[in-house]
Amino acid sequence: MAGPEHTLFISDSMFVSLSTFTIANDSNANVHEAFKNRPHLVDGAPGFQRLEVLSPQDNPQEIWLLTYWDNEESFKTWYKSHQYQESHKGIPKDTQLVPGSVKIKYFTVVSN
Repeated sequence: MAGPEHTLFISDSMFVSLSTFTIANDSNANVHEAFKNRPHLVDGAPGFQRLEVLSPQDNPQEIWLLTYWDNEESFKTWYKSHQYQESHKGIPKDTQLVPGSVKIKYFTVVSN
């Protein structure tokens, strides 16, 4: 995927990363299936809480990945890891993204 744009909000509370991208070709069903069958490599990462993969009903080509972490440092450690790279190998090879659609935003949970 292309280089993400970053917005950073830091706090001592839970940390959330939102990655979004839009599929340019008609491979969204394959991408959705790949996420359903993902290897779950992140699940054992220290500080990882959960992953949600969403697709807006009005634009099924758009994918939102929300990962929840104990803190920002846990996320950064995962993001720099070999397993992070491995976890992306299941993306279907024919997937093409809309140029400039890859974005990452970081959040601190204020209330839930």
